[in-house]
Amino acid sequence: MKTTSTTDNASSATPYYVVRHSKIHGNGVFAARKIPEDTCIIEYQGKRISGKEAERRENLKPADSFHTFFFSLESGKIIDGGDEGNDARWINHSCEPNCEAREEDGKIFIYALRDIKRGEELYYDYGLIMEQRHTPALKKAYQCLCGTPSCRGTLLAPKRRKKQAA
Repeated sequence: MKTTSTTDNASSATPYYVVRHSKIHGNGVFAARKIPEDTCIIEYQGKRISGKEAERRENLKPADSFHTFFFSLESGKIIDGGDEGNDARWINHSCEPNCEAREEDGKIFIYALRDIKRGEELYYDYGLIMEQRHTPALKKAYQCLCGTPSCRGTLLAPKRRKKQAA
């Protein structure tokens, strides 16, 4: 496993990524140089808040605002990347990601799923979990713009199907 810095010893002067405008959505994070598979690129940072505080903050937003920087931890805490966050909050979603988020010791790190070429945009699958019914309106509110062949059309994680009784 690589270190959690944004550079490695081979070329410590060159960071792994740069933030710039994305064709997918707003800002994006792009490989500033080749990133080898399984490299830890960046830690997702932000203020740690409770679920109750996340709900309060969500309710302060306009009803038609579905943009979020929340990242849930196994402990039930939430990282709010919009509050004291870093560049990791600009990594966009894709249904065919080249990165993944891993929780390690209560922290979230973004790792390369494969070798990533210089200039490629970094993506992970947000897999947003919503308890309510995934109505067409909700799916549209969390519309995916990745345009990949396997795009599921939404940032929402697929609902698990209930098992049929035998």
